[in-house]
Amino acid sequence: MRVIDKIIIALLLFIPTMAGAQNKRTTNPGNRPTTAVRKTAAATTRTTEVKTPYPVMAIWQDSDLTYVPRLQQLGARLLEKRQGSIVAIRPKTGEVLCMVSHTLEGNNINRAISATYPPGSTFKAAQLLTLWTEHTVDKDTKVKCHRGFMMGGTHVGCHAHPSPLATTQALAQSCNSWFITNFIKMIADTTKYGSRSHALNVWHDYMASYGFGSKLGIDIRGEANGLIPDSAYINRKYPKFWNARTIGYIGMGQGLITVTPLQLCNLAATIANRGWWITPYTRHSSAGANPENYITPHVTLASPDAYDEVIAGMRACVTEGTAKKINDPRITICGKTGTAQNAGQDHSAFIAFAPMKNPQIAICVYIEHGGDGNAVAAPIAAQIIKSYLLHGRKPANAKRSTANTRHTPATSQTKSRKTTTIRKRN
Repeated sequence: MRVIDKIIIALLLFIPTMAGAQNKRTTNPGNRPTTAVRKTAAATTRTTEVKTPYPVMAIWQDSDLTYVPRLQQLGARLLEKRQGSIVAIRPKTGEVLCMVSHTLEGNNINRAISATYPPGSTFKAAQLLTLWTEHTVDKDTKVKCHRGFMMGGTHVGCHAHPSPLATTQALAQSCNSWFITNFIKMIADTTKYGSRSHALNVWHDYMASYGFGSKLGIDIRGEANGLIPDSAYINRKYPKFWNARTIGYIGMGQGLITVTPLQLCNLAATIANRGWWITPYTRHSSAGANPENYITPHVTLASPDAYDEVIAGMRACVTEGTAKKINDPRITICGKTGTAQNAGQDHSAFIAFAPMKNPQIAICVYIEHGGDGNAVAAPIAAQIIKSYLLHGRKPANAKRSTANTRHTPATSQTKSRKTTTIRKRN
């Protein structure tokens, strides 16, 4: 049997279980998700793995699975000599279109859901949603950056780009100085929030509403929580003293935060939907058996105009920013690159959705020790997106099949549907 066949069958195609019902995420008003605190969470340069055994089965033998076989096969080829994962979701329904994981060394786990990593600059999309909604920044906010800036006695580096950049281009060009400076500005604003602890808790609640810091509830065993710190965690971490600069690296997706690739993909789906997401699932029967879990939309705390700004920045990232190499006039891809600092070579990450209007796919590619996000992860994601959107269908504004209509929480119907939301602290 060829190596590629072994990868497709033995490593990449997982049989989901109904464990999603046990992992149901409690995001009802008044009960925000709790942050998972682990003793090893501070070591953000290492992955945290949950060992999970998976039985073997080919997806073409199981019509209940939501996976698209050609995407699974393409993903297997793209990851054959790499360690990492690819996960793609249909934004309006939560159906997992592709989930591929490959291990070269270490535990053979589903790295899309069981490994946690620093998100790097992909996290800047979530940061901008929060900073904009909290009125910490607006469209004209600019920060000077000359290959980085000094934070205390440490120089925080940034790649070469024009300076200063306003908000849209700060996201498109992935300016570390802009995001760290404005994250610090929010946390340090004691006039507005009363204390830095309360400011951090407000920030935390936004991140929880995007799906970070706890299990999303996918119908596969082995999902990890990730870590989004709140003030209780930071007070334990720094019992004597901390301020906004102490945790400033969080602003650029580093420091005391970890996420799963599935959570990053879910962020892309949330942005594609302009403010809500459906718990991802890999079996059609999961949604039918448990609609409370897999059909109810989770509404985020970010404002509609915040999504407009983030989408503008993600589109500019592909047309003229850090991911411009993957720009294709046939598809309006909106994306965000990430280069996650790590012991050894950096991790390569990329999130995206497409088309910009009526999105059909959201994706995350995370390659361990892959280097720059624009060099490795972004091109892989582009191939998956093109395979899905250009395979016998129009690249944009394609009508969805009636078979999937029952899963779609259309905007016009959302008001009458039961929704789950998270309230931020006043």
